[in-house]
Amino acid sequence: MEIPTLADVLDAKKRIKPYLPRTPLIKYDSLGELVSAEVYVKHENHLPTNAFKIRGGMNLISQLPEDERRKGVISASTGNHAQSIAYSSRIFGTKATIVMPANANPLKVEATKRLGASVILYGKDFDEAREFAERVALEQDIRYVHSANEPLLIAGVGTLSLEIFEDLPDVDAIFLPVGGGSMASGACIVAKAINPKTQVIGVQAAAAPAAYLSWKEGRLVSDNMATFAEGLATRVGFELTQNILRSGLSDFVLVSDDEIKKAIYLLIEKTHNLVEAAGSAPLAGLIKSKEKFKGKKVAVVTSGSNISPAQLKEILSA
Repeated sequence: MEIPTLADVLDAKKRIKPYLPRTPLIKYDSLGELVSAEVYVKHENHLPTNAFKIRGGMNLISQLPEDERRKGVISASTGNHAQSIAYSSRIFGTKATIVMPANANPLKVEATKRLGASVILYGKDFDEAREFAERVALEQDIRYVHSANEPLLIAGVGTLSLEIFEDLPDVDAIFLPVGGGSMASGACIVAKAINPKTQVIGVQAAAAPAAYLSWKEGRLVSDNMATFAEGLATRVGFELTQNILRSGLSDFVLVSDDEIKKAIYLLIEKTHNLVEAAGSAPLAGLIKSKEKFKGKKVAVVTSGSNISPAQLKEILSA
């Protein structure tokens, strides 16, 4: 698995441009007042599947060899990657099968089916679903699409960071959520090539810290996974993304589920945008680190808005 370059991200930008809109980067003084900084929100929640993952899915599926496209693909996801692969497969005419945990967000399951993918519910969490999908791929000799260990996915999602630099070249820091790590990996690649002074800050749930621990210890680590933020809920670190994060990530912040919920509320109140748990984690990370970024220009990425009514009701009634 070769690490993508800026050239790969630029190529991905050309590939996805006919299919996906550019997402806005908006400055919110109401958020800036909370942390004494200039705060800009990158609204990936405005994409067709309401999540950033579609950038990577479009870049990868569009480049499948004909034999793989004819056989179809299989992947595993808690939801947003699932919709990305389903949407992209429909656009480029291939069959998609997605394995999702048995307790997956029902809205994400339904959305994935609506986009034309076959959905298999299996396992108690993402990693059990992933392991099952890998076995099926081997048994049926079809293309398995990992949610993070895919250079084309990383190059695709790297386009969001490219857009940030195009809109705000002197951005001091970019806060991004980390589950598998594809988004943060793409940001590291782009920042290193365009403005190495920009800090790339990963944010993960403290109740599912495998990626953080893998980064900190310099080896792939497995750990508990008890967060309600399904987009951050990975039990293990992944080889390709960890290789990129170790050399490119400036810092890694862990936030509690309560801090994530507070950030969801703040984003609704201050930006009038609905954001899922993983999408609010960057703001939670910035608030936790605010002393370091006073007076700085900071971008936070709202990675998606696929939150269930039950989750939203719980947060708003707290």
